[in-house]
Amino acid sequence: MAFEIRNARPEDCEVIRDMIFELARYERLESACKASRGKIERELFGPNPVIRCVLGWEIDEATGREEPVAFALYFFNFSTFLTKRGLYLEDLFVRPQARRRGYGRRIMHHLAKTALELDCGRFEWTVLDWNQPAIDFYEKLGARLQEDWRICRLEGEALRAAGLTNA
Repeated sequence: MAFEIRNARPEDCEVIRDMIFELARYERLESACKASRGKIERELFGPNPVIRCVLGWEIDEATGREEPVAFALYFFNFSTFLTKRGLYLEDLFVRPQARRRGYGRRIMHHLAKTALELDCGRFEWTVLDWNQPAIDFYEKLGARLQEDWRICRLEGEALRAAGLTNA
């Protein structure tokens, strides 16, 4: 089997949606997942795209059959102190049947190369604290866990309330 990383195309949106739901099941967050093909297509390929996505494909060299087995969804953030944009990995997912073949590592290297080519000051992501296999994987790549930072989030009613408050 060969493995190829390609930028997502509009015709890949259904596959991306399916993998997002697989990731949500793995992370025990399926009830929170609202992904749809239309939303993905708008955010990736609409007039103001905010995300980018690469897909990892296994290719049977004998038959030419291709199967999507991984995806990474990312966007650009900004570091005030570096005064540079950064590449932020929102999600990386390798389907269970394709794990332990080096595909996740290859996608991470691909994204690191992308960050360097675009002169990003950082390549960052988060990992769930219970996901020890992922933590181990990232540390083997050389990543440092930022123990002194915590994610803050406004969503749902709290977001509406904060947006409607006249401060």
